[in-house]
Amino acid sequence: MMTLLALHALAMPKLQYFDARGAAELTRVLLKLSGREFIDTRYKIGPGFDAPEFKADKASGALAMNLDRAPLLVLPQGQLGQSKAIERFVAYEGGLMGGSAFEAAQIDMLAEHVRDVKDAQGRKGFGPFSRDKTEEEKKALAEEWYSSDLPSWLRRIEACVVGLSGRDASHAVGGAMSYADVCIWALLREGTPEDIALVASASAECPTLNCIADTVAANPVVATWVEERPKTMF
Repeated sequence: MMTLLALHALAMPKLQYFDARGAAELTRVLLKLSGREFIDTRYKIGPGFDAPEFKADKASGALAMNLDRAPLLVLPQGQLGQSKAIERFVAYEGGLMGGSAFEAAQIDMLAEHVRDVKDAQGRKGFGPFSRDKTEEEKKALAEEWYSSDLPSWLRRIEACVVGLSGRDASHAVGGAMSYADVCIWALLREGTPEDIALVASASAECPTLNCIADTVAANPVVATWVEERPKTMF
């Protein structure tokens, strides 16, 4: 007979990802904000970014629902792949998708705006995993991104958020914490200390976005998670 502890574990979501923040960190924060206990399964990353446990799960078909990739959310009712689908599911279950279908769409819109920024940064090609550019080229691209491209993106998102009806200064939609707020916080406040400082300069003309990010950062659940989460390379 299974123990109560084992039965409880079976009912808990299991999030499978590498021992990194990466594409799973927003889901971890959303789970914490939702008050949902979860099993934080992390594939260890060895020299040369080798991850034997991940390779074993991939070979066994355990990650098929995400096309042999991570993250994967394992639930009592089934599995979910795709990081953004996972985030939206967790946000919906945790009451972080607004109070109506229209508010949910507004929240989704802002989350997609944030994803546009991150995708644009990736295409810029100055990240640590970019292999087709010299360090000098990466430095020049990074300077252009943080001094010109990113401020332009953030000013447009600021105007979008300010234009939403029913908004207050500390929340993007509906006057309450939402998935959109967490996305904005991650965009402005997550990263290396150097990254955060550069983003702070780029967002200097965006008081509403900064207020939202500060509100999320000050939330006791988020602050505790950021303080106590495993320290990883990225």
